[in-house]
Amino acid sequence: MKTTLVCGLLGSGKTTFIRNFVKHRNEKTVVLVNDFGAAGIDGEIFSAGGIESVELPSGCVCCTLKFDLIMTIQRIVKQFAPEHLLIEPSGVASPSGVLEALESAGVGSASVIGMVDVTEFAELYESGMYGSFFQDQIENSDVILVNKTDLADEPMIAAAERLISTINPLAVVLRSVNAAVDIPLPEAPLNREIHSSGCHFHFETLSFKLRGRMELALVQMLFDDLARGGYGTVVRAKAIVATEQGTYRFDLVFGRVDSVPHEKAVQDGRVVVIGEGLDRQSIQDELG
Repeated sequence: MKTTLVCGLLGSGKTTFIRNFVKHRNEKTVVLVNDFGAAGIDGEIFSAGGIESVELPSGCVCCTLKFDLIMTIQRIVKQFAPEHLLIEPSGVASPSGVLEALESAGVGSASVIGMVDVTEFAELYESGMYGSFFQDQIENSDVILVNKTDLADEPMIAAAERLISTINPLAVVLRSVNAAVDIPLPEAPLNREIHSSGCHFHFETLSFKLRGRMELALVQMLFDDLARGGYGTVVRAKAIVATEQGTYRFDLVFGRVDSVPHEKAVQDGRVVVIGEGLDRQSIQDELG
């Protein structure tokens, strides 16, 4: 069984990459997804696209769920016998911690694909806001996708690529838009000495389940308010919501809000908000 770990900071494009990746492959593939919150959303997104997935929510696979990760992988192998296992850890999990758990599970060598949001990467790395996370991610990646290049100018892209090459000169660095790559990616590990630099960030995570339909405009207003800091410091928020206009997905990443129709109808929606100093009660009141 081939195993691929897809890592990256919150909102870097991991889920989109996996959807693109699986769509063009014929081998039997299962995705193990770890949402950092009780209301898993990414598993629903994969399911809507016809992708076999197993969710491991409510924690972080690089520490508190390490044992659960090992047990879940063993169950996937027994139940599904996949040819390829893709693992999407939470965007706050250190890749080194996940790789160590995979070794404990007896999975063998895993290829690591790192996702970088080029519009934020260099600035966030140099600010030290996320400590050693980027160091851990870049050092442990075999292939690094410099994503969202359509939203950045050439100097910004080049600066990110130079920084990545300085941290890990052995990594294959590729540019991408909407996490799409039109060339085959290496599958064998290119550099497999695990570089450990700690565990995940200790952000607050709020999860809400929604019953019935909501007004689309009200959900949009809530996400706009979250982006402006009206309910605390939000680094990531996402939702799948049933509305009168159909089912919609919402994504908030570093102040940017996107909303798109979801391929599959849902009975009850869900919202996950990740950040610091979050006002749970006010968000709950807005959601009704």
